Amino acid sequence: MTSHKHSMPTQIPKIGVDFHVIDGKFQGSRSHLLGIYAELVAMCPHYQFYFFLDQTQALAAMPAFQGNNVSIVHMPHANPLARLGWHLPRQRRQYRLDILHTQYVLPFWSSRGCAVTIHDVLFEPFPEFFQPLFVLRSRLMMRWAARHADMLFTVSEYSRQEIASRYGVPAHSIGVLHNAVDTTHFYPGSFGQEFVTQRGLVSGNYLLTVGRIEPRKNHAAILRAYARLEGKPPPLVIVGQRDFGYSDFEAALAAMPATHRVHLLSDVGDQELPALYRHALAFVYPSFAEGFGMPPLEGLASGVPVITSSTTAIPEVVGAAGLLVDPTSESGLTEALQRVCADSGLRAQLIQQGLERAHHFTWRNSAETLAQAFANYLARGK
Repeated sequence: MTSHKHSMPTQIPKIGVDFHVIDGKFQGSRSHLLGIYAELVAMCPHYQFYFFLDQTQALAAMPAFQGNNVSIVHMPHANPLARLGWHLPRQRRQYRLDILHTQYVLPFWSSRGCAVTIHDVLFEPFPEFFQPLFVLRSRLMMRWAARHADMLFTVSEYSRQEIASRYGVPAHSIGVLHNAVDTTHFYPGSFGQEFVTQRGLVSGNYLLTVGRIEPRKNHAAILRAYARLEGKPPPLVIVGQRDFGYSDFEAALAAMPATHRVHLLSDVGDQELPALYRHALAFVYPSFAEGFGMPPLEGLASGVPVITSSTTAIPEVVGAAGLLVDPTSESGLTEALQRVCADSGLRAQLIQQGLERAHHFTWRNSAETLAQAFANYLARGK
């Protein structure tokens, strides 16, 4: 099913976007594409946008993607080989695209007008946190994409420097499209308290972490640091599903003192998650490595104190608005948890600084960077 809103003059630039991540599980690249292109479509009425995905109705239902300059095109859900080797090259030819924008990797048959956003290359410095086949495939395909794209983007200065140094691409040629949060969902206040009550929790009296349970996210350290808290601390709420490599997590969970309550929530929906953020006493996220760090930013925007890592891209996102700890130091994490739980003045200070910091990151700013890059490329091609 192809929906064309209007026939457009041939001189109007045609921008194609691989939107297949909308078909899958909620993840950072999904939020990134929706956030940036919702702004870009409104900002660039002089472009015709073609969004390629399987679940066309889901995108068509979003008001931001109902403009006259939007065509939502059905692309069957397929494995990466079929998508990169057949579907996307075919769409590029059929619609005579001036630019095709993909995430992480490029279509196999190179052509002019390739734009790619490589969100991170964490598998390079931290291969131990990824499956060996994923590391091998990513090294080959992302290196090739970085070196052959006409336009190359990433989501943080940290990732820009990593891509530049590892793949021999000049840093100045890599655009930074920062992530942001949807402030119509993540904001401070009391809205959504019923979700908290239904989970048997008390507003302002639990610690929260969010993320898939896998070694890189460092959940085992959270559990061990939490177990060291004296007395009867606020409950720890873990939002996330077991992914892989969680044996340390299970061991730490089994060793938890009876006075310490852990709630593991694997079925949290889109409406409930922001409520769990804004009603938390504090948000904790000691991940070993992030190419950006969306959950800490969501915590800042939700008006809760944030405890997070001092490594990779996270300090670039959080700045001085959170308590930054070495993710390898469980004693440091325990100390940060104790400070935030005990000191209401510190919590108030972190909340205020966090809200101010969150305002630095907007989808509009990143959309403007992308629009300028597209305009520069199209001007060079004339």
